[in-house]
Amino acid sequence: MIRRPDTMSRASRRVSWFHRAAALVLASIGVACASYPARTEAALRDFQSGKLSKAREAYEAPDTTGSPFLAGAEAGTVALTAGDWDHALSDLGKAAAYVQDIENAALVSPEHLGESLLSWAVNDTFTKYEGEGYERVMLHGGMAMAYLAKGDLTAAQVEVRRSNALLESEEKLYEKEYKAGGLGHYLSAIAYELDGKPDDAYIDYRRREAKGVGTELASRALVRLGTQLGHDDEVRRWKEQYNLESEPPGNTANVVVIAGVGLGPFKIEHSLVIPIPDGFLSWAVPSFQTRPQPIQTLELSITGGNGSVQTAVLEDVNAVAKENLDDRIAWLAAKSAVRAVLKRELTKELTRQAGTWGEIIGDVYSVWSERADLRAWQTLPASWQAARVFLPPGQHELVLSAGAEHKVLGTFALEKGETMFIFARTVGTDLYAHPIGGRRVTEVSNARPAGT
Repeated sequence: MIRRPDTMSRASRRVSWFHRAAALVLASIGVACASYPARTEAALRDFQSGKLSKAREAYEAPDTTGSPFLAGAEAGTVALTAGDWDHALSDLGKAAAYVQDIENAALVSPEHLGESLLSWAVNDTFTKYEGEGYERVMLHGGMAMAYLAKGDLTAAQVEVRRSNALLESEEKLYEKEYKAGGLGHYLSAIAYELDGKPDDAYIDYRRREAKGVGTELASRALVRLGTQLGHDDEVRRWKEQYNLESEPPGNTANVVVIAGVGLGPFKIEHSLVIPIPDGFLSWAVPSFQTRPQPIQTLELSITGGNGSVQTAVLEDVNAVAKENLDDRIAWLAAKSAVRAVLKRELTKELTRQAGTWGEIIGDVYSVWSERADLRAWQTLPASWQAARVFLPPGQHELVLSAGAEHKVLGTFALEKGETMFIFARTVGTDLYAHPIGGRRVTEVSNARPAGT
């Protein structure tokens, strides 16, 4: 018996709809099983256990993160932790190159950021990941730190200016002022001081004080530089406001500690499936979850009666990440709600085309395909901290401590006016420390080798 052409056409269309729908369901289940935390679990575990070379190699592999931005950002952070400044600049530079277009657009008009967030997809994990706003800001802060460690003040200042400009763009977009930028302003101020530009350094410290980020360090610097620059009225105000004495004279040496402390937040999903008379509506958004932090601050001790100094928070990464996501959450929720309605319409069409099987496939697709985007830069610290101590020229033994972990960095000879850096990172209870500058007088055996 020969079927009529229209009957064959209808049957063919039903089969075609069924196959397409089945493919959509398989794709959505695949996405649901391959969340970012799951894909990067092994690499993060290696990072937390001190296997830095292995962690960096894993993050650099395209399949680990599924994102050029995150591949560079995560691998670059591991390299920073290891004190591998060249690889840090290479990896972070790749991430920066990937998001250069969106950064340039944001600097011209902050509204471009909003447009990119309102892209429509099956779910947000199908879009290319170009970093949260705060992540792009910190990306350039990390590059500035690596350049500073290499002694390239000009390049460090370029990255800091980029970081601060991107932060201002985010603030314009959301019409608010974040308690962020402490790391960038501090690195910028230090670079200006090293470059012999105390006026510019004073401006950066004043910006930090006005924002209320890292004020413990900024206030002391304002007294010291304000005295040097002759800003007597402001110096009196800073002293009274922060109950400070005069800062050390300029014939001292100084040691600056810049540290990432702890491990930053990660994203979790909040989802809701709502039964309705003719099926389901599914809604999902992300939120940040903080991790336990066994180490709160670091302490730098100097032998020979010069005491010790504790690090102070420059920037609370946990708080900045949460606040930045909170400002986007209404947009993300709106996208999820609209997608739920569109997927409901798809289910109705599948039901008309394929009957009960079409309805089942549509419902499964609606529930499983709506997934929150859990991609996030997970190797960032929970906070950026710093400390600065002024010392008489000469030899000093330096010990950096994080809880029960102590690193005898060695004895260093410091000259008048010299600035020595210690770049540090804690991950769990492990402490990594990399002295830069000074003249090493004694070697130490307990320093962790870079890249282990």
